[in-house]
Amino acid sequence: MSSGIEKMPLKGIFFKAAFWYNFYEISAKEVCTLDVILYGFLVLAADQISKYIVRTNMNPCESFPVIKGIFHITYVQNTGAAFSILRGKTLFFTIVSLAIIFAIIIFSRKVPPEKRFLRVVMALVLGGAAGNLIDRFRYGYVIDFFDFRIWPVFNIADSAIVVGVIILAYLITFDPELSGQFGKGGR
Repeated sequence: MSSGIEKMPLKGIFFKAAFWYNFYEISAKEVCTLDVILYGFLVLAADQISKYIVRTNMNPCESFPVIKGIFHITYVQNTGAAFSILRGKTLFFTIVSLAIIFAIIIFSRKVPPEKRFLRVVMALVLGGAAGNLIDRFRYGYVIDFFDFRIWPVFNIADSAIVVGVIILAYLITFDPELSGQFGKGGR
């Protein structure tokens, strides 16, 4: 006797819902975007955890030597950009960070799956931009703490952004596919 309502096992219901919402049919573009976001999140997590440790264990401007005279951990509240340039331009850097994050997520959909290194480089910039953006939203400044005494104080996010941009510039300059897309003959 059937009541007219077909009993579907839970597994069947899940797969029918997954089909409806395309949860299990992820395209290569979406995998690449998720890839960039995941790697970016790892950079973001390392950045935010390190800043939390500094913020909760040190006072602003407090410093202690790791290698005396060469490398110190110094808690700095930076209202500028990477390495303390353009201090006090918080709104400008917030807008730029949001634009960079948005652009990387959009562009990551266009990066082919075989360009894994490029996606990792993009993730460095994404994670770094997000890490410093979170600080600007939460505190109105960015927490910096790596102090080599001959260079402005910086953090993991700053390092990720600078390394990512340098490698990205190299790839755009010397990778034939990317230089064609973004070089003189590109957009």
